[in-house]
Amino acid sequence: MPFRFGVVAAPQSGADQWLATARRAEELGYSTLLTPDNLYLPSPSVSLAIAAGATTTLRVGTFVYAGPLRTPRATAWEAHSLALLTGGRFELGIGTGLPSMREQAEELGLPYGDAAERLEQIGTTIDHVRRLDGEQHTPVMIAARGPKARALAAARADIAMLSFDTLETRAGAKAIIDDIRTAAGDRELEYAMNIFVVGEEIPPWIQRFIGAGIETLIKHDSLTMVRGSIDEMAAELERRRDEFGVSYVTVNGAFMEEFAPLVERLAGK
Repeated sequence: MPFRFGVVAAPQSGADQWLATARRAEELGYSTLLTPDNLYLPSPSVSLAIAAGATTTLRVGTFVYAGPLRTPRATAWEAHSLALLTGGRFELGIGTGLPSMREQAEELGLPYGDAAERLEQIGTTIDHVRRLDGEQHTPVMIAARGPKARALAAARADIAMLSFDTLETRAGAKAIIDDIRTAAGDRELEYAMNIFVVGEEIPPWIQRFIGAGIETLIKHDSLTMVRGSIDEMAAELERRRDEFGVSYVTVNGAFMEEFAPLVERLAGK
């Protein structure tokens, strides 16, 4: 598949910053603006609706809806509303939620559920979305980490967002992707990978989130980063597409500008 690129960001500094981010992402040629789901950030649905209203071609998506923070029907309602009101520019990203979501679900008065129940929630959500879609087809991206999540992505997703440890080896990453591809059979999926770091400087908050510093990332040839010249980084992304089939690359919003030359060079190719 040809390359496309997304930015993962959140409206942490108010409306002006968020609208500027959306417009700049569109101007730089990014395909999508994605935002996380967290009870302590602005609502992803509202944020994405505002971003879509401020742009014309930019797609918007969740990265990702945490299943435990809503009932499946409520998630499907929000997703369908976004798909309808953005003119089909919405992509539904969904996952079982980080362990920290247990407290957030409790704050909302919702059960967190065990792993099997949270996976079942995703499947039920997709069922509701497909029923609401009618002739429209809302693209679904599933965060695929464990074996059962990978199997669900293979069976139901349009996009498999690869989720693995910060220091996962290339061989390990390939095994995860091969597992999904084998289970998918004749179904054609788009494979996605998220980049946390571009270059050799890492913001402290990203370092805390991924649990590794720049020297460790370099030592382990981490797939969560790209570095070097534009030529070298472009070659690395092309290598990942050749090795893994990854054609959809998302980048942390902190590096939107630094990553833009790669978008200009590779998008659509």
